[in-house]
Amino acid sequence: MKKVPTPAFDKLCRLAGKAVCTYSMISAGDRILVGISGGKDSLTLARTLQHLQKHAPVDFELEFAVFDPGFPDFGMNALREYAASQNWPLRETKADVASSLDPARDNIPCVLCSRIRRGKLNALAKELHCGKLALGQHLDDVLVSFLISAVRGQGLTTMGPNVPSKSCPGLRIIRPLVLAEESLIREAAKELGPYPEAGKCAYSQMLEDGDRVYFRQLLDTMTSHIPHLRAQMLQSLRHVETKYLLDPRFLTEK
Repeated sequence: MKKVPTPAFDKLCRLAGKAVCTYSMISAGDRILVGISGGKDSLTLARTLQHLQKHAPVDFELEFAVFDPGFPDFGMNALREYAASQNWPLRETKADVASSLDPARDNIPCVLCSRIRRGKLNALAKELHCGKLALGQHLDDVLVSFLISAVRGQGLTTMGPNVPSKSCPGLRIIRPLVLAEESLIREAAKELGPYPEAGKCAYSQMLEDGDRVYFRQLLDTMTSHIPHLRAQMLQSLRHVETKYLLDPRFLTEK
């Protein structure tokens, strides 16, 4: 059978391999839990890590897990069928997010849902003896998080490519797609598809006025004025001039 060309996926795998090497994400003997949300990013991450596993110079093991938030339209059956088609032994962990919400406090439930999801995945990683949890955030996510943190007074920070878990000692969070723009992942997903209809959030309509949607749109707007904006912002994040910031901890730098 003639192989179908997948130029976007091939490029994505090269970028993921570069990220893995640059940020020391994977070592020989690692057991990695791949978090699957049902969306294009996490499914493409899983396919990318499978590819790297076959071609990497070191041996590592992959486990695949999905957090089911209990939403009626989340699409667990479709995810199970897709996982079976890819020979993924999909591990499932679940919580009823809606019943955990306080209507007076959680008008946008993302923070609570994220906390519950991460706690469940952390516990599963520990149970499966996985030292790393791989998540599907990409370059656009990194840049949006940086902008939100900067304008909300949270510091010059973002989603790190290889960072220790804040809530689970001994576990590291890795993001192999950190160098890839969302547009490339979208193209790769088309080549690898069709993907299942899964991962739908019951509160998606509530998020349209949130920071993430606003700053994603702002990135596109700025790109129309500044070509290669994302690549240039990535370059800036790679070259931090600490002594020219306003943090007094760096005053002693020569």
